[in-house]
Amino acid sequence: MEKSKKCCNFAAMMKMNWNQLISNRRLGQEHRHLERHDDRTEFKRDYDRLIFSAPFRRLQNKTQVFPLPGSVFVHNRLTHSLEVASVGMSLGNDVSRALCAKNPDFNDGLIPEIGQIVATACLAHDLGNPPFGHSGEKAIQTFFTEGKGAYLKEKVSAAFWDDITHFEGNANAFRLLTHQFKGRRPGGFVMTYSTLASIVKYPYASSASGKKGKFGFFNSEQAIYQRIADEMGIFCVSSQGEPLRYVRHPLVYLVEAADDICYEIMDLEDAHKLKILSFEETKQLMLGFFDESTQNHILQRISDEQLSDPNEQVQYLRACVIGKLENECVSTFLMHEDEILQGTFTGSLINHISDLPREAYINCTKISKVRIYRSKPVLDVELSGYRIMATLMELMIEAIEHPDRYYSQQLIGRVSSQYDIDHPDLETRLMAVIDYISGMTDVYALDVYQKICGISLPIV
Repeated sequence: MEKSKKCCNFAAMMKMNWNQLISNRRLGQEHRHLERHDDRTEFKRDYDRLIFSAPFRRLQNKTQVFPLPGSVFVHNRLTHSLEVASVGMSLGNDVSRALCAKNPDFNDGLIPEIGQIVATACLAHDLGNPPFGHSGEKAIQTFFTEGKGAYLKEKVSAAFWDDITHFEGNANAFRLLTHQFKGRRPGGFVMTYSTLASIVKYPYASSASGKKGKFGFFNSEQAIYQRIADEMGIFCVSSQGEPLRYVRHPLVYLVEAADDICYEIMDLEDAHKLKILSFEETKQLMLGFFDESTQNHILQRISDEQLSDPNEQVQYLRACVIGKLENECVSTFLMHEDEILQGTFTGSLINHISDLPREAYINCTKISKVRIYRSKPVLDVELSGYRIMATLMELMIEAIEHPDRYYSQQLIGRVSSQYDIDHPDLETRLMAVIDYISGMTDVYALDVYQKICGISLPIV
């Protein structure tokens, strides 16, 4: 903690150091020398570890925006994460090349690995999201603030209450990667410090989350984040006695940019496929990112390539827009590098790109809010998902509060042994329930809901 206090005192006068920020030190293996039998970098090991993990595979059955695929395939959390990782790799590689060109000594260190680190963090950025996305988050939060769990406030600490009433997918991703669940080795996934820091979009405690309710780590993982941040020289900006708050690791901005680019532009493509937006509307929204000369060039290329199918044209336009935004975000990052390293940069990279693409992006977000995110298919999923999650929370919390009841024992018996559901400490049991439910896929949550509510019976 002394180290953290010093960071707090000198943050405003300091500048973070790239060589310190890019660290291949592993959580849980800080003092071990491991013999390697292949030529993968430590950051590539992080990437492979995530790709082959069960939590990552489960993203294929978690809703991105629209209901899971029917006759038309749209994005789920898995395809979204893979696309974000692809864009993140490009962003990171372009930034690392520019940094190495400006500082040739960087070529001999870990700076050239920035692209791999960003891509890996992009893979992990949605791992903590519960079933049914934002609706699932709200169901967990409101169970404690508006539902039957409100009585628990008097039974738990203030810090824990802040955590669960602001339950956040970002903080849950950090927990998933770092927490030692039963049967798992110390350090969780045993990821590198830089990869872990790069996913923490809101590097502060839940008690500092404010009106937006965003934060980066639960109280149970706060010491882990402090250790990582202090080791890499990430500034703490909270005064003594205030809730813990750090500035972002610089690579967080690239992970955020990759996510911003993909979810906004890919949602337009999905909306076109589902006929929520017409071809002409989608085309004009995407052409809006370019000046008239570039628009004409793009349209000529579409003609030259003989892309007559509307879906093919939208895909081509989407690729052009992503390329444009990727270049804009790299330029913005490099232009504001000093502010980012000083911890004084505010907002996202998208907020600071040049006027024309920024205005086009803002226009897309406005259209998306009205036409896409409030569309009937999306609202139907949110309403159903909220009810499913609220019911699961209610039944499971009642079970751990009254474990001697017959029905409680039946419910507890179906929970995986990795979750500390029968721990003597109430907060640990409550968090185990949240871990269990938030880790479900949409399909599995629906299946469990139907079975424990007697709506369907298992087929033997």
